[in-house]
Parts: sequence; structure tokens; C-alpha cells
Amino acid sequence: MPGLFSKKANAVLGVDISSTSVKLLELSRSGNRYKVEAYAVEPLPANAVVEKNIVEVEGVGLALARVLGKSRASARQAAVAVAGSAVITKLVEMDAGLSDEELETQLKLEADQYIPYPLEEVAIDFEVQGPAPRNPERVEVLLAACRKENVEAREAALSLAGLSTRVVDVEAYALERTYDLLAPQLGKRGENLAVAVVDIGATMTTLSVLLNGRTLYTREQLFGGRQLTEEIQRRYGLTLEEAGLAKRQGGLPEDYEREVLQPFREAVVQQVSRSLQFFFASGQLHEVDCILLAGGTASIPGLARLIEEKLGTTTRVANPFTDMTLNSRINAAALAADAPALMIACGLAMRSFD
Repeated sequence: MPGLFSKKANAVLGVDISSTSVKLLELSRSGNRYKVEAYAVEPLPANAVVEKNIVEVEGVGLALARVLGKSRASARQAAVAVAGSAVITKLVEMDAGLSDEELETQLKLEADQYIPYPLEEVAIDFEVQGPAPRNPERVEVLLAACRKENVEAREAALSLAGLSTRVVDVEAYALERTYDLLAPQLGKRGENLAVAVVDIGATMTTLSVLLNGRTLYTREQLFGGRQLTEEIQRRYGLTLEEAGLAKRQGGLPEDYEREVLQPFREAVVQQVSRSLQFFFASGQLHEVDCILLAGGTASIPGLARLIEEKLGTTTRVANPFTDMTLNSRINAAALAADAPALMIACGLAMRSFD
């Protein structure tokens, strides 16, 4: 059973392959204190990854080789993640006395009840969650399944860069791990803390609602920072690459803030509001205590303040590195700017310490 929860790993690189870039992060730990040893971000060729599916393995592999060289990371084993939408999870009850091997055998026999694909096309893994609430002689087992092609494409791209795949995780679980670092920053205590993590990437926005640090709800929608880049490109007659650079580094005409950036901020607020309304309509909760913004678009100046004003909910930009020390070669300002986009890479790098 290739691991979607692969067990203990030593010194793994967190590698996040998104639609427009690859992000690499290496952490070390002394006591309870983490240290950023290496990190880098590298753009991907256009359409090499479409909606989190790798289309051009070679293009992704070359970008991974570049990001590895740029980061000067020492580890050569990697943890990667597949999108939650690509994974089927099911909580099943099994007899408490079974060994891991016996659980695996039984789950393979029963898996076709839960998985709508031919089993030979699927990577399956499981993790025992604990005793079943209504029967102490049984345990709850989380079964996770993903099409092998999603796992194999990531393994192949990493291999091209000279990296071996030690862990294949699920993005939602990587996010949970990073959230554990952020929870103390939220300034709220007590049970039933509900936090909406809004990860706004280039083409996809993912809303994850966490209750007491565990994922309660996830929903993806097609919306992201590329819409701002394309509007800059259209309005100012730039190439897509020039527009992306101008978006990050500035130097655009005076009307940019009023005519382009503010309408985009308003569109983000609408998307966040709509995503939360979908969640509230599910009936699980009727409010959240805090909104955390992640993804590259989260760094847009004034966005968190506008969301907080319009929605009336405390809103923060995620930075999992606030309490970490940094290797002397790390550019602190660059890391702070990239921090919201490194949430998943951080959760993957933390697999070194499971």
C-alpha cells in the first residue's frame, strides 16, 4: 500500500507542487523550536500543472531541479502531497486486535465497497484513529485512496530532480500540521475554535474549515491570483511574465491601485464570502472565529483588512515561520513575503518529526 500517510521519515524536504510554481522547504528542530534551513520558490512552465494535476512531468522535474539548486537544501528525500479532491477518504470500523498486516489484508478485501475505481488503478493507505466511540472492541480506521497516476506523476517529477519520494501526503493533512504552529498566534483560547483557512493560489481557491485544529470541511473553486495578473497584462499591454513581475515588484501606473487592484480585492472578498456561505449552508457551523489567508494572493496589501471590514470576522495573513529561527543564508524579508504560500510545504517538511 503506497503511503498516503507514510510513517516516520527523517529529514524530508517539503515539496509543494502547485499550478504555477514549486515550493521547497527544509526544517530542523531543536527541542520544540523549529529552524528554517533552506527554502526556495520556482515558477513552473505554463500549463505544466492544470488544476493540481501534473500534465508535463519533465517540465515539473526541471523546475524541481532548479528549486533544489537554488535552495541549497541538504536532504534528498521529499514529502509531497496530492490535492484533497483527488483523494477518497472513508472512516471504517475494524476489530481492535488486528495487527497492521491483518488490517491491510482485510482493507484490501473490503476496499472495493468504498472506492469507485478498479483497485489496480488505486494507491491505498490507512491510519488507525483510535477506539470506536460506541464499541471499545473495535477501532476507527481512516482509509485513503488516490489514483496511482496522481502519485506516480509526482514521484517521477521528483526523481528527475534527483529526489526520492519518502512521503505522499494529502494537502488537507499538511495544512492541519502547519495550523498547529499558527493556532497560538490567533490569540483565542478554549474549546470549539473554528478557523477558516482560505488558500488563494494562482488558479484555485481552497476553503478549509478547521474545528479545534481538525479539518471539518474543504471546498475548492476556480478563482485565483492569475485573474489579477491577466488584468494587468490586458490593461497595460504586458506579457504574462512581465505582468506577474510587476504585480510582485510594483512600478505600475498611478491608476493601478484604483482601477485594477481594488476591484480585484473586492472580487476576493466576494469569493471568500460565497465560500463561507456554502459552508454555513451545510449546517455544521453558523460562524467561524477567525479567517486565515494563505496562498500567494494572501500577501496583497490591504486584503486581510478589507475582508475583516466587509465580513466582520477577524482576518489574519498566515505566517508559520513567526516563531522559527532562520539559517543565516535565508533572506528573512523574502521568506516573510512568501510565507502564506508555504503553508503546505511547511506541513510536509514537518513530516521529518512525526
